[in-house]
Amino acid sequence: MISRFQIALKNLLRKKSRTLLTMVGITLSSWVLVSLLGFNRGYENALNHDIENMGYQLMVMAKGCPYEAATMMLQGGKGLRYMPQSMVDNITKEPGVDKVTPILMQAFFDPNKGESGGIAGYFGVESSSFPTMKPFLRFRQGGWFKSDNAAEAVMGFEAAELEQREVGDMTLVPEKNVQLKVVGILERTGSQDDGTTFVPLRTLQKIAETDLITTIGIKVRKDADVAKLESRLYQLPDVQVVSFSQVKQTIMKLISTARVMVMSIAIIAILIAMVGVINTVLMSVLERRQEIGILKTMGAMPSDIFRLVWTETLILCGIGGLAGIAVAFASARATDILVRRVLPYSPSGGLVTIDAGLAAISLCVIVGVGLLSGLYPAWQAGRVRPLESIRGEG
Repeated sequence: MISRFQIALKNLLRKKSRTLLTMVGITLSSWVLVSLLGFNRGYENALNHDIENMGYQLMVMAKGCPYEAATMMLQGGKGLRYMPQSMVDNITKEPGVDKVTPILMQAFFDPNKGESGGIAGYFGVESSSFPTMKPFLRFRQGGWFKSDNAAEAVMGFEAAELEQREVGDMTLVPEKNVQLKVVGILERTGSQDDGTTFVPLRTLQKIAETDLITTIGIKVRKDADVAKLESRLYQLPDVQVVSFSQVKQTIMKLISTARVMVMSIAIIAILIAMVGVINTVLMSVLERRQEIGILKTMGAMPSDIFRLVWTETLILCGIGGLAGIAVAFASARATDILVRRVLPYSPSGGLVTIDAGLAAISLCVIVGVGLLSGLYPAWQAGRVRPLESIRGEG
């Protein structure tokens, strides 16, 4: 076996330039294949991670609420629509619901934001349910408030930076002239939470002079049928349901067309590389017809010649495939940055996930297709007629 590999490698090195160019083609094909498979896995994992980090898969709100954002910004929070808090009990009774958390979203005009003022966003949440729905939130200082009616606040990273607040400071709710004690400051999350100030639900209801809520976050049981649960929730009066699983499906559909196109390019690249393999090995066989004929006169069987030539194909594809995988690992970060610039939406976390298992699968594909490409040259070498090849005929 070692002897055959040594002979095959020596034959490939006879034409170094041709062999190198063929290996470069295989390397590029392998790199594209590994990177695309890594992107397919990484993007889906990152998207699932982002949706899980939202803390809930479904949101229930009053009809029209999502479309009131512009009104809220222009009118200082006057355009929001509300639901009775009793809706929480109705949803909790639904089979398939794991946890719920009521939220009151309020916006107050803050004259200290910018030259002409701006909007300060406040979320009224329950300290007993909201933190468990978003366990990924980490504190730079302090922690959550102790009760749902305390005059306390937890500030997002950017909100605290803007107001230059530290734990123990007092913050003023604009328009209402109500002071709250800052008990926690969150670390940066890269989400809307960074600019939000969280207040105990009952405290914000008292400040806003309402006993209503704007949103209910729902965490679904793992074994639940989300579609059926959505249908039942839609039967509740005057509410609408936003499903993050639907958002995920929509985003995946947006990139599916691009993925098919890129995969098609990868397949074409592999086919071009395999044509190069066939050309390289077949030319090597034609140039060595006399040598092959001599080997046969010395007792070599057609199967021996077949295996020798096939070994050359294995070396080409093996080295090229391994080189492509190495390039894919080395360029994963650069590929991640490039993909983020191209895609309309990029979740947080790594978008290109390449591991040993994925590399092994890709190598098997490259070598397998390469060996299939080497069948014809190996078959041609095996059927060489000794006397004709030695005389230089055919």
